Amino acid sequence: MTQQFSSQQIFLAAAVGLIAVLFILRKWKMYKMKPKIRQMLAQGAKVIDVRTRSEFASGHFRGAVSIPLDELQNKFASLGTKNTPILVYCASGARSSSAKRILEGAGFTHVENGINTGYLESVASEPH
Repeated sequence: MTQQFSSQQIFLAAAVGLIAVLFILRKWKMYKMKPKIRQMLAQGAKVIDVRTRSEFASGHFRGAVSIPLDELQNKFASLGTKNTPILVYCASGARSSSAKRILEGAGFTHVENGINTGYLESVASEPH
């Protein structure tokens, strides 16, 4: 007995596979970033929360400053020199990815996406 698969079933299987691959790649990237982020935190990097002020008020990474993404371009002068180490984060990593691109586009040379509070907390609390 042979079973025929419809094109919808094949498409669904391919979509699920692609999502799984993307998830694994993101986790791998986060794993590979840990030493660099840990080093930046140890060296006193400026940590910027690019979520809204109300999100920041509901809880944030220790020592972080609130600069919502839509205000970031007006705050370049408050960030220090262009080679100041900066970690940006948000709730999911999407806004902080945009913030990283904005900062790099403005000439900041030492910027990393810290993803979110939970990720930063896990990196900071791990033994070296």
